[in-house]
Amino acid sequence: MSLIPVEASKIDVIGASVDFFKLEKDGESTYYFDTSKCGPPDPMVNAMCGLKLIKGTNDSLVMINHKTPGGLFAKLGDDISYETSDAEGGLVLITFRSNNTSSANTDLNQNACH
Repeated sequence: MSLIPVEASKIDVIGASVDFFKLEKDGESTYYFDTSKCGPPDPMVNAMCGLKLIKGTNDSLVMINHKTPGGLFAKLGDDISYETSDAEGGLVLITFRSNNTSSANTDLNQNACH
């Protein structure tokens, strides 16, 4: 069973190695991607690609992963916020949002795991 809504549409995301999906509702978009079956560096690389979609917007990005990506969180400034929640099958959902009131400027090109 997929945690990506069936009504979401597949989109192309530059630099991504997994499929991304977009769901538009009430003038805002939520983007989804699943790296739960990927090993490093794919979760980090795809998260950075997805974060470029939402930075400076009111949109959100949902990452489905096999564990909490602590290395990714360490790379984020306070201009990107995130919330985690447990999902079925032991997976983790991470929802990212852009904090447009922050003066930080996270470098979304730094996608190495170290």
